[in-house]
Amino acid sequence: MFLLLLTVVVVLWIALFRFRRRRMYQLAAKIPGPSEELPILGIAHVLAGGTDDIMKTLQRLSYTAMEHDGILRSWIGYILYFLVTDPVDLEYILKTCLEKDDLHRFIRNVIGYGGIFAPVSIWRRRRKILVPAFSPKIVENFVDIFSQQSEKMVLKLTDYANKGPVKMWNFVCTYTLDSVCETAMGVKINAQDNKDTPFLKSMQIILHLVCERVFHLWLQPDWLYKLFPRYVTHEENIKVMHDFTNKVISKKREELKLEKNRKSEVDHDFDIGNYQNQTFLDLLVRLSGGEHGYSDVELREEILTLLVAGTDTSAVGLGYTLKLLAMYPKVQEKVYEELREVFGDSDRPLVKEDLLKLKYLERVLKESLRLFPPVPFIIRKILEDVTLPSGRVLPAGSGAAVSIWGLHRDPKYWGRDAEVFDPDRFLPERFNLKHACSFMPFSNGPRNCLGYQYALMSMKTALTAIVRRYKIVGEEESGPVPHIKSKIDIMMKALDDYKISLENRVAS
Repeated sequence: MFLLLLTVVVVLWIALFRFRRRRMYQLAAKIPGPSEELPILGIAHVLAGGTDDIMKTLQRLSYTAMEHDGILRSWIGYILYFLVTDPVDLEYILKTCLEKDDLHRFIRNVIGYGGIFAPVSIWRRRRKILVPAFSPKIVENFVDIFSQQSEKMVLKLTDYANKGPVKMWNFVCTYTLDSVCETAMGVKINAQDNKDTPFLKSMQIILHLVCERVFHLWLQPDWLYKLFPRYVTHEENIKVMHDFTNKVISKKREELKLEKNRKSEVDHDFDIGNYQNQTFLDLLVRLSGGEHGYSDVELREEILTLLVAGTDTSAVGLGYTLKLLAMYPKVQEKVYEELREVFGDSDRPLVKEDLLKLKYLERVLKESLRLFPPVPFIIRKILEDVTLPSGRVLPAGSGAAVSIWGLHRDPKYWGRDAEVFDPDRFLPERFNLKHACSFMPFSNGPRNCLGYQYALMSMKTALTAIVRRYKIVGEEESGPVPHIKSKIDIMMKALDDYKISLENRVAS
């Protein structure tokens, strides 16, 4: 009798649940879904594998979306998502749907309400403070730090030159972490001298754990997650990251209290010239209102966001570009010739004026970011029914998954050679997209990444240092379409940790 009653209650609850969401089901039915979608499960079963399998699935679904005019319906259990690759629809979504999807709660458990992941109510205020901190006049003053850290990296690589394959991931991510720590916080943690840096290890572990929770439904409920052994690992590594950042912020507060002969907070007029030689942490404290501005927790959230995003995105961009240079020696040789034109036979370090002259290198980097964007997917929450320019309607309560990976490879906008590695497609006379949103390696719209120029400068500086001194060698790609096996750990990363070989260059 009890089982019968329980069954009736469950059936009634499901019926009521579906009745309340009937409009969602009606609108969802008008948009095609993938062939592997199952009742109740949706596509959850095809996302149950490892991070490389998940990446393959998301790539395959992106191609399917292209075949259906840039949109695909996907149920993950009871949760509805629309995978979108059409740039016109995407621009509308990114401009009007500003709230991050609920799946971001897993990264918020780590970072908090940093600018990238904050709810709109918090994001608006923080964005106003971050914008002047990322002024080009401020960011360009960090080039000296990028240059010093990249020189340190190439010296570390000396022991690996002419000795066979080396996995570049540890080198590029310690370079970017050292650069970000020094520019963001004014702290030298010397990660390049210690590849087991606790913060870096914890960050990589956390990103992997977060990615697991995003795609595996059984890990999403907090009460259930706490029953898994990985929960203890999750909490231990969060503590490492928080303790490190808290210590730096506490030290910075003490330094600022001891400073003398500065303009008072009430007198400053946010003249950019006053801030050019300061770190992001200095700027966030001052621009938010000094002692009456950001709390220590708010500062930690913003700095952690800068550390995580700044370290991994630039490292991933560097890694893929190095792989591509190894796969296409003729492209690498053109990069080297350009470097020779700028630096000649000298071994002087790069200065900011050099970056503007490296036009071909920038095209190579942008083409790398097009084919292998560090953040291949971003998700927005649909709070109310949204009618897209294409006429399709996304129902309230669903989510829009923006496939930057698919967007960048859509032949409808990039031509029949969309999959081809061709840096010259970014020549001014050729780069004439039908829609500006077709290329957005760092997102688009009001919530785009403010650190785009910062990342480009960091990557160009590091690539310059490496290619000037080493010939990058690897298995050459047999055709114009590069194939690099990848996984997704929030960011997209190469499965082989960017394995290449380095040979010392002999100046001609």
